[in-house]
Amino acid sequence: MTKHSHSSRYLRRQPKQQRGQERVEKILDAAAAVFDEVGYEAATTHLIAAKAGTAIGSVYQFFPNKATIFNAMELRHIERVKVMWAQLNTLEMVQLPLRKMIHAIVTAIAELFEQPVSRVVFVQFFISSREMFQSIDEGMTQEAINFMASILKQRNSALTEEQYSLLAEVCVHSSNAVILAALRSQEQRHTQQLIGQIEELLVSYLEPHVGDYLGKKVMKVMKCPHCQSEQLSKNGYRRGKQCYLCKECRKQFVDNSKRLM
Repeated sequence: MTKHSHSSRYLRRQPKQQRGQERVEKILDAAAAVFDEVGYEAATTHLIAAKAGTAIGSVYQFFPNKATIFNAMELRHIERVKVMWAQLNTLEMVQLPLRKMIHAIVTAIAELFEQPVSRVVFVQFFISSREMFQSIDEGMTQEAINFMASILKQRNSALTEEQYSLLAEVCVHSSNAVILAALRSQEQRHTQQLIGQIEELLVSYLEPHVGDYLGKKVMKVMKCPHCQSEQLSKNGYRRGKQCYLCKECRKQFVDNSKRLM
């Protein structure tokens, strides 16, 4: 669980115009680049201002120090993650074939970490002192597990709560480990290869539990034996069997298992 939720909590002054909002975003991206290049401890507000191409006074208009800049980066990352989860946790997504669903999730994650702020916050959380964090803690990992568990439960309702929770936990922890290695890689090609392997890892692991052949009933579609239309309506019973009226050809017929397609 996150400790705070308001994205502007750490701003000294709230930008009222689009220009000011863009300046804040530019400072956050510049700070991410500086933290990535020299580390949090060696970073200074002067280095951040230089990277952002702005005067140090412009930085101080919004942030009193580098700690508040990093804390604002945390909240920006949280906002983006929440949006990503909301976009992915839909019935349409859950009903996709397993590989397509996992591919969509991994693609969204890769796009998230193309953004400097999210990339740096994620890496720092796993390699640095947690004392610098004010809004992100282990609870966010649990939220990720809950998100994944919700998807798995929808794909196969026969799973027990213990089963889909454990599956989700393994998915999140294993993915985080590979993502961390990918983001710390110095070679872009290697980074992309590692991210791509997350898809293979999750598909192989989840196939026996939430594969495309599980949790689905074989749907037999009733068709009109005269015109093959599926546009039917029930039309009473005859000798204990359901009768149907075809809306296309207007002919009637009785339910017969041989006509199920």
